[in-house]
Amino acid sequence: MTSYLRITFCFALCFALAAAQPQKPDKKLLTVVLDAGHGGKDPGTLGRSYKHEKHIALAITLALGKMINKEFPAVKVIYTRKTDVFVELDERAAIANRSKADLFISIHCNSSKNKSTAGTETYVMGTHKTDDNLEVAMRENASILQESDYKKRYQNFDPNNMLSYIRMSNYQSAYQSQSLRFAQKIETEIKTYAKRTSRGVKQSGFLVLWKTSMPSVLIETGFLTNSAEEKYLNTVEGQSTVATCFFRAFKSFKKEVDAK
Repeated sequence: MTSYLRITFCFALCFALAAAQPQKPDKKLLTVVLDAGHGGKDPGTLGRSYKHEKHIALAITLALGKMINKEFPAVKVIYTRKTDVFVELDERAAIANRSKADLFISIHCNSSKNKSTAGTETYVMGTHKTDDNLEVAMRENASILQESDYKKRYQNFDPNNMLSYIRMSNYQSAYQSQSLRFAQKIETEIKTYAKRTSRGVKQSGFLVLWKTSMPSVLIETGFLTNSAEEKYLNTVEGQSTVATCFFRAFKSFKKEVDAK
């Protein structure tokens, strides 16, 4: 084989090998799963004067989805529920995984024994740092008690047993850093756009975030045990403002992800 033919053959071989390599996956934020907490037989936190958590969470979730659809028609918005129905916690994560979602947002309302406590909290999967964080996780995870086969489905996880959370603390999400960045954007928008109280970004063991294979956050939109905050979250204006904060955070996060 002449030198010219050898060179030509090498170029052809290199081109063929490059073409055979798997293509770099698309890292753009194209699919988001929105999860309205609780639903159906699981009402969630009960406000003192108005609706259950499940109704407020759903209203905010639907409002957020409409905002995303309007400005980003190419983004696929998937809901774990759009009506007042019960969806198991592991199924919510499974919906996100089956959809190959690029982001998972679970929306809830908070409660406290202290009636004056107010503000938003955005959680990512991780080790709880305070008893308050653990209390929130225990309350949200208690939804599994509505499921007849929860011990089998959740590997004998007991939402009221500290040992279960110790075992869960060994799990660290590969998407934790991205989740933390998105969570921080949410809390920043709450402070700067809505001019409302932010209690910051936190970590704890939430079953709904446990098995998601994408950046994931759980947002506590406010305390229904605080009469002023409960009233605010039960208004269309309040729900729209909170949803707008989440949308602005989503928009900023998507810009970052798409630019990489």
